[in-house]
Amino acid sequence: MRAPIGDFDNARPAPDCLDELTGPVAAALRAWRGPVPADQLVYVDTDPAVADTAAFVEHYGPTLLDESANCVVVAGRRGETTTLAACVVKSATRVDVNGVVRKHLGARKASFAPMDTATGETGMEYGGITPVGLPADWALLVDAAVVDTEWVLVGSGRRRGKLIVPGKAFAQLPGAIVLEGLGLPLA
Repeated sequence: MRAPIGDFDNARPAPDCLDELTGPVAAALRAWRGPVPADQLVYVDTDPAVADTAAFVEHYGPTLLDESANCVVVAGRRGETTTLAACVVKSATRVDVNGVVRKHLGARKASFAPMDTATGETGMEYGGITPVGLPADWALLVDAAVVDTEWVLVGSGRRRGKLIVPGKAFAQLPGAIVLEGLGLPLA
C-alpha cells in the first residue's frame, strides 16, 4: 500500500497494525464507527528518534508540515476542579490555550498537562499522543483547519509510527468539538 501523503517505506491500513499500537488506540480502531471506514486510516512506520515535529519534517520532508497535526493534552482549572482535554491543531500552529481552550472548558486557568499526567491518563507515549483512543469522558477540541485538510499525519500513540487520517474523520471521533481559531500562528 502507498501512503496518501509523504514518502514512507511501510504503509498499511491501521486496523491491520493493532499489535504495533498502544491498547487504547487499538481498542478505538476495533470499535471504529462512522462515515469514514477504519481501513482508510493508514499506519506508517517511522523512526522514533525523529518523532517530534521539527525533526520529523526535516527527516521526512517539509511538505508534511502542512499535512500534519499535533495532539496535546491540556488541563483547565476552576477552583479545585481540573478538567483534562485534548487539542488537535496543525503542526505549523500552536494551541490557543489561554483563549479558545480556557473559554471552552469554562476554566479560570488552562495550561498544558504535565507529561506524566498526559501519558498516564491516555496510556500513550509522550511525543506520540493521538486523538484516536483518548479517554471517553474527555473533550477533544479540533481546529477546523485540521478537519478541512484532506489527509492529516498525526501520532499513533507511540513515538514509533504515525497515523494518516482523512481530515474529516477527526470530527467523528468521540468527544470531538470542531472550533475555528484553536490553532494560532507560531510567533
